[in-house]
Amino acid sequence: MKAVKAIATYSRMRKQPLWRLLASSNGPVIIGLLQSHLYDNERSLPASIMHERIGRDLEALRSQGEDFPQTAQAYVANWLSEGFLERRFPPEVSEEEYELSTAAVEAIRFISSMEQPHSAATESRLALVIQALVKLAEDTDEDKTRRIDRLLTEQERIGNEIDAIKKGHMHVLPAASALERTREIISLADDLTGDFRRVRDQFEQLNRNLREKLMDNEGNRGEVLNSLFAGIDLISDSDAGRTFSAFWRLLTDPEQTAALDQALESVMSREFITQLDTKDRRFLLRMTSTLLEQGSSVHEVLQTFARSLKRFVQSREYLEQRRLNQLLTEAHLAALAIKDEVKVTETLHYTLELTSSRLRSLSQWVLYDPSLRALPEDMQAANALSIDLESIGELVAQSEIDFRTLKANICSMLETHSQVTIGDVLEQFPAKQGLGSVVGLIALGSRHGFKADIQETVSWIGNDNKQRSAQILKFYFVQERMNELV
Repeated sequence: MKAVKAIATYSRMRKQPLWRLLASSNGPVIIGLLQSHLYDNERSLPASIMHERIGRDLEALRSQGEDFPQTAQAYVANWLSEGFLERRFPPEVSEEEYELSTAAVEAIRFISSMEQPHSAATESRLALVIQALVKLAEDTDEDKTRRIDRLLTEQERIGNEIDAIKKGHMHVLPAASALERTREIISLADDLTGDFRRVRDQFEQLNRNLREKLMDNEGNRGEVLNSLFAGIDLISDSDAGRTFSAFWRLLTDPEQTAALDQALESVMSREFITQLDTKDRRFLLRMTSTLLEQGSSVHEVLQTFARSLKRFVQSREYLEQRRLNQLLTEAHLAALAIKDEVKVTETLHYTLELTSSRLRSLSQWVLYDPSLRALPEDMQAANALSIDLESIGELVAQSEIDFRTLKANICSMLETHSQVTIGDVLEQFPAKQGLGSVVGLIALGSRHGFKADIQETVSWIGNDNKQRSAQILKFYFVQERMNELV
């Protein structure tokens, strides 16, 4: 019986988007395209940009002999219907945006974990389990004597450790153990982003369920409003609502956020961090902003949900939807009543006139611009300018930033250093173009480096031969991305 139950469960799961994506014949291509465009960098893309990028990748695959006959729009529409993508209409935007569904995110995370599996039974995981279990046992102990004894023992241990540090005996975690623990922290933090999506899906499911209850409610306006308020309480009291509310309070607590930022800054300054790959270092640098961004999206969904329900009731839109449901139910009952009298193969002498109007999405409508239909004027001959190559060279030197020299300076330093900042580059190679060189390095850092949430002071000599300085965000150039500067 256990096998039968498991088979039935897996048969049901086999029809869900996660399993269908992994079992698809084009699964590697679909996962690779979705991961590169909606997972590694951006988390959402406008429809036009999404179609353009997918189309470019399909052309590259066709040039390699792969068979993809349909257009990018057709494939994206298919992925949307299969549940691999989600389409949203953010406020004050001109077109819809696409993002990965929870199933697609889980599939990408599963495949990525197979490519780089975690070591089994690592020290950090075992220590995490032991610490959590010990903490649980202590926090649930109601015996005052035992709790006081444990606190006194902990106080004595801390005192002994302070005395040992004062005497010069300080234990520092080895680099290998520190790297292992760092990767475990990255894995746990990355799991939180998946949790955010699942919570958001639960909120949306609760939203749909509540609207269905409002549609089935045959009472008057007051009863519908009571159902609405009860539904909002239901959302707040649900497992997803309570979990997210507690997490959001912790994440937005100024003291906790400051402690997290300080800890991240300290860890990023350690030597062992240079042994992490580029992807993990980028994740650590953006961890706080990523968590806040994902949490904010869930919080916005919850707020939008409450506002839309209120508008749904106050605008009496629910009455129109209820009437439509009643008509569909009556048609269904009428069909069931005559199912034994009318055969499926029997010809019905009834003509249904269909509308000839074309139905299109609102986002496909484009406003008429008369200037696009204006006829161009005749081309006028311009007067010749009195300018030579030397004056052009001077103008270019004054107005254009010498990115070639800046890239060469960065590469020169990365040949002997694993990572450098803009301040390090300016100390070794002073800014020949003054502020222009500083601006150029910031532009290169935002494009080819990693931005930290801390600042550094840089200085340069202006055109008036005066020393100037400024505080800028700290950017790190690393050896792994030096080929981008060549």
